[in-house]
Amino acid sequence: MPVVLPPRGRDLRLDFFRGIANWWIFLDHIPNNIVNWITPRNYGFSDAADLFVFISGYTASFVFARMMLERGFIIGASRLGRRVWQLYVAHVLLFVIYVAEIGWLATRYDNPILAQEFNVFGFIRDPFTTLYEGLILKFKPVNLDVLPLYIVLMGCFPPVLWMMLRRLNWVLAMSVLLYFAARHFDWNLPSYPDGAWYFNPFCWQLLFVFGAWFALGGVGELMPLIRSRWLTVLGGGYLLFALVITMASRFPELRELLPVWLYDAFNPNDKTNLAPYRFLHFVVIAFLVVRFVPRNWLVLERPVFWPVIVSGQQSLEVFCVGIFLSSLAHFIL
Repeated sequence: MPVVLPPRGRDLRLDFFRGIANWWIFLDHIPNNIVNWITPRNYGFSDAADLFVFISGYTASFVFARMMLERGFIIGASRLGRRVWQLYVAHVLLFVIYVAEIGWLATRYDNPILAQEFNVFGFIRDPFTTLYEGLILKFKPVNLDVLPLYIVLMGCFPPVLWMMLRRLNWVLAMSVLLYFAARHFDWNLPSYPDGAWYFNPFCWQLLFVFGAWFALGGVGELMPLIRSRWLTVLGGGYLLFALVITMASRFPELRELLPVWLYDAFNPNDKTNLAPYRFLHFVVIAFLVVRFVPRNWLVLERPVFWPVIVSGQQSLEVFCVGIFLSSLAHFIL
């Protein structure tokens, strides 16, 4: 399939949905918070993390594909590398500030359990080793899992993008094969002091690559499917099914109405390895958004949406501030 570069100019849909993903992530990181009932994790299999990774892949190809075609692989890869470095520096700064924040709160209020709850107790036991493991992305305190995933995916993206510009569908097929191989053979990256990454990059790369494929012409190939009535009906039915299953995990009365085998097939929701039903849930939502929210949708130009859109345009800064504030809100609540 030939590559179709996205039109020049900003797509407010990307800014809007990335901004709202940042807000949802912020709310989801605050426990015992009634406001986070507005986030999608309560109503289906996928959540804000899926949206964030998909848009990250879409945006990466949107920004760097034309540059790589017009100015060559070296220039495109170097600009991608510079972006990866920016992400890494942001992660390190956030990591240091986050650990200092939790350490100060635990000491100031004589609450050592807080250090364990946020997974920063390693700094008390072995600070130098823990710091080193944090710098190489193996040690991650609670809620600091998304940026390392983003760094790894973006770091691997230059050769992937180069291949996508030549064999778009082949790269997507290889991404699917890697996804199923990782799930079958339990491939993941190790964490410190034990365990593995919460977001398995060998699985979550599928959503990132799918976003890039979407931006480079995949959505055009799928438009007959996206515009079909039966997709709307079947997709809506699947979203309703996901809503029932997800609500059953929160309300025992509803859970008792479902067959045990059906409930157990989807619970707990396998977020680490991006369960197929989770990926499908997000794909259905993406298709419906493409169908009903056009690129030039004038509604997004209304002033009421600009705070969210600006949050999407300054995504990295908003995300980092959100992580800091959510941990503070976690302590207060």
